[in-house]
Amino acid sequence: MEKAVITANDLCIGYRQGKQEKRIHEHLSFRLYPGELTCLLGANGTGKSTLLRTLAASQPALSGELFVQEKPLSAYSEKERSRTIGVVLTDKTQAGGLTVYELVALGRQPHTGFFGRLNKTDHSIIEEALEAVSISHKAHSYTAELSDGERQKVMIAKALVQECPLILLDEPTAFLDVVSRIEIMTLLHRLAVEQKKAILLSTHDLDLAIQMGDCLWLQEKGRPMACGAPEDLIMSGAFESFFGKEGIVFDPATGKLNTEAPTSPIGVEGDFLTSYWVGNALIRNGYRPSSVKEGQLNITCKSPHELVVAFPEGGREELRTVAELVSLISMRKSFYGHGNNVSRL
Repeated sequence: MEKAVITANDLCIGYRQGKQEKRIHEHLSFRLYPGELTCLLGANGTGKSTLLRTLAASQPALSGELFVQEKPLSAYSEKERSRTIGVVLTDKTQAGGLTVYELVALGRQPHTGFFGRLNKTDHSIIEEALEAVSISHKAHSYTAELSDGERQKVMIAKALVQECPLILLDEPTAFLDVVSRIEIMTLLHRLAVEQKKAILLSTHDLDLAIQMGDCLWLQEKGRPMACGAPEDLIMSGAFESFFGKEGIVFDPATGKLNTEAPTSPIGVEGDFLTSYWVGNALIRNGYRPSSVKEGQLNITCKSPHELVVAFPEGGREELRTVAELVSLISMRKSFYGHGNNVSRL
């Protein structure tokens, strides 16, 4: 395995106010590797932004060891840090009067010196970054004219031209629509892999983090951080432990949070895509998709428009939409009462 870009041992993060310390999180130990997109997840107030600021050297750690490329972060000069760590914040940029090209070019400042003169190599790096984030066609547009998703791409390009091995992003998808969120996460994963960068971002988007993150960091006050591949954390029960609250459960079968634990099993089999979305509808209505068994209601998904329901007492019914299926199950539930009598359902 390649050497870690960041190594933290027994790190304590927080704030100093005079002689007083406000500890946000302690006993943090982790590694961040090149070529991986790592997603930091946790509720508000658990210290995600504080951790990112500490890793960016915007505020010092209270105690513990923090190394960047095997060198103590505290030993880096400001110029060295700017060539090593790129930071993209949640706040919208106020550089509306600059063109996209001009804004991205500002990221070359750690390499161009005080006067900021760009040479042929600098221009080439800027053009490559614009191409990498698919925003070249907007190079001469003013930043104020961009959509939120386009503006976020520009800020990522600005970080790329710093030529840093490490990029930190604070909730980069927070203000984006669903399509733009997917696009930005896909972009960041591709950049991590293709450019061998270590990319760490904080997010509340659980679904996308599970889909796109090579590694997840689960953070909660008063307990050690859980780190690992999404699939390992799900199957080990870490997600239930970190995200399960009163009235909210994490379902490892779907990778989603539900408002209450579905208790009545309904068998689902057949076409994969149809089965997945039938299962999604069942969970929303308080049922647990399961393997097909005798003595319970079972659904065979032949296609999106061929749903065959087999009743536990015998008999079958063919439906053409998920809406019809939900209506049928709700009618039976009302007829038999609100208890979880699986055999009757």
